[in-house]
Amino acid sequence: MMIPITKTMIEKTHLRTTFDQDASLYEKARPGYPNALFEDIIEFSKIPDDGRILEIGCGTAQATLPFALRGYSIHCIELGANLAEVAKQKLSNYPKAQVSVGNFEDYPLEENSFDLAISGTAFHWINPDIGYRKVAKVLRPAGTLALFWNKPVQTKVSAEMVQSIQTVYERVVPEMAKSFHGLAHPDDIPTPVKVEIDRSLMFGDVTVFKYRWEAEYSAKAYVELLSTYSDHIALEKGIRTKLLDGIENLIETRFSGSIVKEHLSILYLARRNEG
Repeated sequence: MMIPITKTMIEKTHLRTTFDQDASLYEKARPGYPNALFEDIIEFSKIPDDGRILEIGCGTAQATLPFALRGYSIHCIELGANLAEVAKQKLSNYPKAQVSVGNFEDYPLEENSFDLAISGTAFHWINPDIGYRKVAKVLRPAGTLALFWNKPVQTKVSAEMVQSIQTVYERVVPEMAKSFHGLAHPDDIPTPVKVEIDRSLMFGDVTVFKYRWEAEYSAKAYVELLSTYSDHIALEKGIRTKLLDGIENLIETRFSGSIVKEHLSILYLARRNEG
């Protein structure tokens, strides 16, 4: 069945490629994931020591390295050539880790060849009508799908900081500001990917884990993080500079040069249907 191409799909495809523009900044600024998340993936999947892992959208190997350190065989598919190059350098001491440049939807992979498929903060760029079915085909019977994301959250502790920064967006990029409806409390974060996985009919029951954690950012480090977000990269250069300078100045003057950002990592786990 041919899937019609829409304007939204074209825009999404463009944003999907923006991360490759500055791979070194992406590696420097983007946060990793709690170690407990990787332990839960291994425990749930029961992957054997000689098991094979497929990673979809490895970026700079932030989620790859924890598995490579444990000795697993990993094949990473990364769309961005610059990101892939950074990943290859980080994994150079792990001969069982392979990084290939390509589009996951089109990349040729052998069916029934992986015990575990993982994707960290990347699978939302994959067309679900294609992605889930392809993952199911390349997984061995009862193989595990593990999808995870970092989500910014807000409690009473961080509310003032979030609202203060939002005033800069309202002043510099009002259209972007209108699309921001606030950050949810960690207990109120929805889990829409569970619905997606269920709808695909390719996997069994979905297990969801959530991990709360915090990270402190200097003013400079925080705007570097923002500079890796696709919607910020897509802004016209002058506007982006004005926005980021305004946020950095606000943090320096109002919050003594640093802020604490609250995160929630969400992990979705499901086994491939054996039928």
